[in-house]
Amino acid sequence: MNPDPNGHVQDVLGTPAEPLYRSGADQPPAALHGRLLQVSRMATIGEMAAGVAHELNQPLTAIANYAQACSRLLSRPGTDASELQEALAEISTQAVRAADIVRRLRGLARSQQSDRAPVNVNALVREIIILVEGDARVHGVPVSLELADNLPDVLVDAGQIQHVILNFVRNGLEALASRPSGTGQLLIRTTVTAQHDVELAVIDNGPGVAPEAVGRLFDSFFSTKESGTGMGLAMSNTIARMHGGSVGYRPNLPAGACFYILLPAESTP
Repeated sequence: MNPDPNGHVQDVLGTPAEPLYRSGADQPPAALHGRLLQVSRMATIGEMAAGVAHELNQPLTAIANYAQACSRLLSRPGTDASELQEALAEISTQAVRAADIVRRLRGLARSQQSDRAPVNVNALVREIIILVEGDARVHGVPVSLELADNLPDVLVDAGQIQHVILNFVRNGLEALASRPSGTGQLLIRTTVTAQHDVELAVIDNGPGVAPEAVGRLFDSFFSTKESGTGMGLAMSNTIARMHGGSVGYRPNLPAGACFYILLPAESTP
């Protein structure tokens, strides 16, 4: 914890002190880490199920409506072929949209570790924003983006970093459930720090974290939720450290929470 001159906590950083595994090694066995990450991913996707269903239902409903329109047009004498072409084009568009949602879900749920590659964090956010916004709509919370221009690339496993983002988003949405309907706000922000690290932060205007829980946020199997597994933030901490970065928490003033991940910028030759 980093207190300010008045003694208030400013930041709480995830550290290696409470890993998800218990052994004398500095890093978990690869197979164990893979299993833990897969469990954590599937738990996150399960929590997002209502939002995913909502997002898939929209293109599927549109496909059904346009197909019915095509049927009516074909049964009508003297139908203009251009009307049919427009309806068929919409069916194609909506089918691609549904397939894209499924593709992104499959990518998040994949069990194998992908190769690390240079990537822009803003691109990682935009790739999963359809899932984030679907989940947020179910909770009645608008999502805003403040993505910094000219971010340096980071060398990461894209799927693992997106998993961290979704964990932070889920935490924020669950915290906002205690606010009156229509008053919650969620912000995803990217910046470059003075140390030239890339920071991605998920910020909400909920009740924040209780003082007695702050010091244990990134501990394994600790959760402030009655039905929580306590794996999400601990696994996010592990993923960040595996990439040479860190995760942390700081209060959002005047109210709310900010969870963030710091990643080292890729070295330029």
